[in-house]
Amino acid sequence: MSGGPRAAGAGPATRVCIAVVGDCPVFRHGVSHLVATAPDLRLVVTAPSIEVANGDLRGTEVVLMDLQKPPAALSAAVAELRERGHAVIVVSSSPQIDAVRVIRAGASGYLSRQAEGEELLTAIRRVGSGRAYVSVPAGHLLGPSPHFTDREREVLELLAGGATDQEIARRLSISTHTVHSHLDRIGEKTGSRRRPDLTRLAIEHGLTDRG
Repeated sequence: MSGGPRAAGAGPATRVCIAVVGDCPVFRHGVSHLVATAPDLRLVVTAPSIEVANGDLRGTEVVLMDLQKPPAALSAAVAELRERGHAVIVVSSSPQIDAVRVIRAGASGYLSRQAEGEELLTAIRRVGSGRAYVSVPAGHLLGPSPHFTDREREVLELLAGGATDQEIARRLSISTHTVHSHLDRIGEKTGSRRRPDLTRLAIEHGLTDRG
Protein backbone atom coordinates (compact mmCIF):
# COMPACT_ATOMS: atom_id res chain seq x y z
CA MET A 1 0.00 0.00 0.00
CA SER A 2 1.22 3.47 -0.77
CA GLY A 3 0.85 4.80 2.78
CA GLY A 4 -2.25 7.02 2.67
CA PRO A 5 -2.93 10.52 1.34
CA ARG A 6 0.11 12.26 -0.07
CA ALA A 7 1.36 15.65 0.98
CA ALA A 8 -0.31 18.81 -0.28
CA GLY A 9 1.25 20.13 -3.44
CA ALA A 10 1.84 16.74 -5.08
CA GLY A 11 1.89 17.18 -8.84
CA PRO A 12 0.65 15.07 -11.76
CA ALA A 13 3.86 12.99 -11.63
CA THR A 14 2.61 11.61 -8.32
CA ARG A 15 -1.05 11.17 -9.13
CA VAL A 16 -3.56 10.40 -6.41
CA CYS A 17 -4.85 6.83 -6.86
CA ILE A 18 -8.63 6.51 -6.65
CA ALA A 19 -11.08 3.66 -6.12
CA VAL A 20 -14.77 4.15 -6.91
CA VAL A 21 -17.11 1.85 -4.99
CA GLY A 22 -20.83 2.24 -5.62
CA ASP A 23 -23.82 -0.01 -6.09
CA CYS A 24 -25.18 2.20 -8.90
CA PRO A 25 -23.57 1.48 -12.33
CA VAL A 26 -24.40 4.98 -13.58
CA PHE A 27 -22.59 6.51 -10.60
CA ARG A 28 -19.52 4.35 -11.17
CA HIS A 29 -19.43 5.12 -14.90
CA GLY A 30 -19.92 8.86 -14.41
CA VAL A 31 -17.29 9.24 -11.73
CA SER A 32 -14.83 7.03 -13.61
CA HIS A 33 -15.19 9.22 -16.69
CA LEU A 34 -14.76 12.37 -14.61
CA VAL A 35 -11.61 11.09 -12.89
CA ALA A 36 -10.19 10.10 -16.27
CA THR A 37 -10.30 13.77 -17.34
CA ALA A 38 -8.06 14.85 -14.43
CA PRO A 39 -4.31 14.49 -15.12
CA ASP A 40 -3.45 14.52 -11.41
CA LEU A 41 -5.76 11.60 -10.56
CA ARG A 42 -5.57 7.92 -11.50
CA LEU A 43 -8.49 5.51 -11.33
CA VAL A 44 -7.31 2.14 -10.00
CA VAL A 45 -10.55 0.19 -9.64
CA THR A 46 -14.33 0.51 -9.79
CA ALA A 47 -16.56 -2.01 -8.02
CA PRO A 48 -20.16 -2.43 -6.81
CA SER A 49 -19.02 -3.25 -3.25
CA ILE A 50 -15.99 -3.29 -0.99
CA GLU A 51 -16.08 -7.08 -1.01
CA VAL A 52 -15.83 -7.20 -4.81
CA ALA A 53 -13.04 -4.61 -4.89
CA ASN A 54 -11.15 -6.19 -1.99
CA GLY A 55 -7.54 -6.87 -3.05
CA ASP A 56 -7.81 -4.40 -5.94
CA LEU A 57 -7.97 -1.61 -3.38
CA ARG A 58 -4.29 -2.13 -2.64
CA GLY A 59 -2.39 0.93 -3.77
CA THR A 60 -5.41 3.25 -3.69
CA GLU A 61 -5.24 6.30 -1.47
CA VAL A 62 -8.79 7.64 -1.72
CA VAL A 63 -11.93 5.50 -1.84
CA LEU A 64 -15.00 7.32 -3.14
CA MET A 65 -17.96 5.35 -1.79
CA ASP A 66 -21.67 5.53 -2.63
CA LEU A 67 -23.39 2.52 -1.09
CA GLN A 68 -27.01 2.10 -0.06
CA LYS A 69 -26.42 0.75 3.43
CA PRO A 70 -28.00 1.36 6.84
CA PRO A 71 -26.08 4.04 8.78
CA ALA A 72 -24.43 1.53 11.12
CA ALA A 73 -23.25 -0.67 8.24
CA LEU A 74 -22.00 2.36 6.29
CA SER A 75 -20.03 3.58 9.31
CA ALA A 76 -18.56 0.10 9.77
CA ALA A 77 -17.46 0.07 6.12
CA VAL A 78 -15.81 3.48 6.54
CA ALA A 79 -14.01 2.33 9.69
CA GLU A 80 -12.78 -0.81 7.92
CA LEU A 81 -11.37 1.13 4.97
CA ARG A 82 -9.76 3.66 7.28
CA GLU A 83 -8.15 0.85 9.26
CA ARG A 84 -6.72 -0.48 6.00
CA GLY A 85 -5.05 2.87 5.36
CA HIS A 86 -7.45 4.45 2.85
CA ALA A 87 -8.92 7.94 3.04
CA VAL A 88 -12.67 7.74 2.44
CA ILE A 89 -15.16 10.09 0.82
CA VAL A 90 -18.81 9.14 1.33
CA VAL A 91 -21.36 10.26 -1.26
CA SER A 92 -24.93 10.27 0.01
CA SER A 93 -28.30 11.98 -0.14
CA SER A 94 -29.12 11.01 3.45
CA PRO A 95 -29.83 13.60 6.18
CA GLN A 96 -26.92 15.55 7.61
CA ILE A 97 -26.68 13.39 10.72
CA ASP A 98 -25.26 10.65 8.48
CA ALA A 99 -22.41 12.99 7.59
CA VAL A 100 -21.58 13.35 11.27
CA ARG A 101 -21.75 9.61 11.76
CA VAL A 102 -19.43 8.66 8.90
CA ILE A 103 -16.95 11.40 9.81
CA ARG A 104 -16.82 10.08 13.36
CA ALA A 105 -16.23 6.63 11.85
CA GLY A 106 -13.17 7.99 10.06
CA ALA A 107 -14.34 9.42 6.73
CA SER A 108 -12.29 12.37 5.48
CA GLY A 109 -15.00 13.63 3.15
CA TYR A 110 -18.76 13.76 2.67
CA LEU A 111 -20.49 14.81 -0.54
CA SER A 112 -24.11 15.22 -1.46
CA ARG A 113 -25.27 13.33 -4.56
CA GLN A 114 -26.30 16.75 -5.88
CA ALA A 115 -22.63 17.85 -5.99
CA GLU A 116 -21.33 19.02 -9.37
CA GLY A 117 -18.38 17.29 -11.01
CA GLU A 118 -15.96 20.12 -10.23
CA GLU A 119 -16.82 19.90 -6.54
CA LEU A 120 -16.30 16.15 -6.58
CA LEU A 121 -12.82 16.61 -8.06
CA THR A 122 -12.06 19.31 -5.49
CA ALA A 123 -13.10 16.93 -2.69
CA ILE A 124 -10.91 14.12 -4.06
CA ARG A 125 -7.90 16.41 -4.36
CA ARG A 126 -8.36 17.88 -0.91
CA VAL A 127 -8.81 14.51 0.77
CA GLY A 128 -5.92 13.12 -1.28
CA SER A 129 -3.69 15.84 0.17
CA GLY A 130 -4.59 14.81 3.71
CA ARG A 131 -7.32 17.36 4.43
CA ALA A 132 -11.07 17.07 4.95
CA TYR A 133 -13.94 18.10 2.71
CA VAL A 134 -17.63 18.20 3.64
CA SER A 135 -20.40 19.63 1.47
CA VAL A 136 -23.93 20.19 2.63
CA PRO A 137 -26.79 21.36 0.38
CA ALA A 138 -27.60 24.98 1.17
CA GLY A 139 -31.23 24.12 1.79
CA HIS A 140 -30.26 22.07 4.81
CA LEU A 141 -28.38 24.81 6.62
CA LEU A 142 -29.96 25.67 9.94
CA GLY A 143 -29.74 29.42 10.15
CA PRO A 144 -26.78 31.79 10.54
CA SER A 145 -23.50 30.58 11.99
CA PRO A 146 -22.38 31.99 15.37
CA HIS A 147 -19.51 34.44 15.07
CA PHE A 148 -16.25 32.54 15.41
CA THR A 149 -12.74 33.88 15.32
CA ASP A 150 -10.41 32.54 12.62
CA ARG A 151 -8.69 30.33 15.20
CA GLU A 152 -12.01 28.96 16.45
CA ARG A 153 -12.94 28.10 12.87
CA GLU A 154 -9.64 26.27 12.45
CA VAL A 155 -10.28 24.31 15.64
CA LEU A 156 -13.80 23.42 14.49
CA GLU A 157 -12.57 22.38 11.05
CA LEU A 158 -10.02 19.99 12.52
CA LEU A 159 -12.47 18.69 15.10
CA ALA A 160 -15.06 17.95 12.39
CA GLY A 161 -12.35 16.10 10.47
CA GLY A 162 -11.92 13.74 13.42
CA ALA A 163 -8.79 15.23 15.02
CA THR A 164 -8.21 14.74 18.74
CA ASP A 165 -7.39 17.67 21.02
CA GLN A 166 -3.71 16.64 20.89
CA GLU A 167 -3.77 16.48 17.08
CA ILE A 168 -5.44 19.89 16.88
CA ALA A 169 -2.73 21.33 19.13
CA ARG A 170 0.01 19.83 16.98
CA ARG A 171 -1.52 20.97 13.68
CA LEU A 172 -2.00 24.54 14.93
CA SER A 173 1.26 24.69 16.92
CA ILE A 174 -0.54 25.54 20.16
CA SER A 175 -0.86 23.80 23.53
CA THR A 176 -3.71 21.42 24.40
CA HIS A 177 -4.62 23.90 27.14
CA THR A 178 -5.14 26.56 24.46
CA VAL A 179 -7.22 24.11 22.44
CA HIS A 180 -9.42 23.52 25.47
CA SER A 181 -9.77 27.28 25.96
CA HIS A 182 -10.93 27.69 22.35
CA LEU A 183 -13.39 24.80 22.75
CA ASP A 184 -14.74 26.36 25.96
CA ARG A 185 -15.37 29.66 24.14
CA ILE A 186 -16.98 27.82 21.24
CA GLY A 187 -19.16 26.00 23.76
CA GLU A 188 -20.26 29.31 25.27
CA LYS A 189 -21.27 30.57 21.82
CA THR A 190 -23.08 27.40 20.73
CA GLY A 191 -24.49 26.10 24.00
CA SER A 192 -22.65 22.79 23.76
CA ARG A 193 -19.12 21.52 24.37
CA ARG A 194 -19.84 17.93 23.15
CA ARG A 195 -17.75 16.89 20.14
CA PRO A 196 -20.70 15.33 18.22
CA ASP A 197 -22.69 18.55 18.59
CA LEU A 198 -19.77 20.72 17.49
CA THR A 199 -19.03 18.40 14.56
CA ARG A 200 -22.64 18.60 13.44
CA LEU A 201 -22.60 22.39 13.78
CA ALA A 202 -19.41 22.67 11.73
CA ILE A 203 -20.95 20.55 8.98
CA GLU A 204 -24.30 22.33 8.99
CA HIS A 205 -22.69 25.76 8.70
CA GLY A 206 -20.09 24.80 6.12
CA LEU A 207 -17.16 25.46 8.43
CA THR A 208 -15.35 22.35 7.16
CA ASP A 209 -15.48 23.49 3.53
CA ARG A 210 -12.73 26.08 3.46
CA GLY A 211 -10.48 26.88 0.55
